[in-house]
Amino acid sequence: MAEKEKQINIEIDEKTAEGVYSNLAIINHSVSEFVVDFITIMPGNPKAKVKSRIILTPQHAKKLLRALGDNVQKFEKMHGDIKDYEQPSIPINFGPAGKA
Repeated sequence: MAEKEKQINIEIDEKTAEGVYSNLAIINHSVSEFVVDFITIMPGNPKAKVKSRIILTPQHAKKLLRALGDNVQKFEKMHGDIKDYEQPSIPINFGPAGKA
């Protein structure tokens, strides 16, 4: 007899479901975790705040990388290539340099 597949019941409250807009991500890591800070930066405004911080284990960071890659491929298959526009680098005055 096959083992029943376990299911997780995931709920989301209204505030979280609204989401947070981000156009910059700073990624740092240690041996035990990846820290992803999501930021909204506006043209002409030299100040920006971290809107959300997500902390992942290295294993979950790798799973996220795969899942994002898979979803980008599916998106591009349906809608065409996502254009990557060159933009000037944004000077950041804290922590090690991150890329996203």
